[in-house]
Amino acid sequence: MSDNPERSGPQALREPSLDEQIAAYQREFRDLDPQVEVVVSALGRLNRRMNVAYGRQLADLGISNAEWEVLKTLVLAGEPYRLGPGELAKRLGLTPAAMTHRIDRMAGEGLVTRDRDENNRVRVIVELTDEGRSKWLEAMRMATAFEEELLQDLTSDERGVLGEVLIRLLRRVELTQPDADGRLTDLD
Repeated sequence: MSDNPERSGPQALREPSLDEQIAAYQREFRDLDPQVEVVVSALGRLNRRMNVAYGRQLADLGISNAEWEVLKTLVLAGEPYRLGPGELAKRLGLTPAAMTHRIDRMAGEGLVTRDRDENNRVRVIVELTDEGRSKWLEAMRMATAFEEELLQDLTSDERGVLGEVLIRLLRRVELTQPDADGRLTDLD
């Protein structure tokens, strides 16, 4: 507990509003463009809050975000929903050791299988199980409901414009930061 009465109680835990944050930034860094900072800060906060919401949904299903990422990657690979551990690690930006740990855990939970490739006994194949696909589908149902609620106040046209603008921002980051899709450290 803080000895400072100004820093104790519920107010001490409150995140500053965007206006308060921008004002503090401008006080400390006069070259700040407040319009740019509002957009970037709002996107950051939205991303953080959405990740918390998705994390809660996944926890309700008994899977972690790390496991969701593997399920999603296998689904994106298409039927028969199989990849080698090296390819999974590459697509997820993980080290082979971290990927092996994750696959071990998920195989133990019945979300994936890991077997030798019948055509190349040296190669291992990770495949989505019916249980893993079922968890992925339920997570998608939950996420879709959350996302519809999130965007309920936007018209179809506004959703389209927002999508286009966000894609332009994403492309700019991808152009200027080509390695930004990888992870600096493993999440496991």
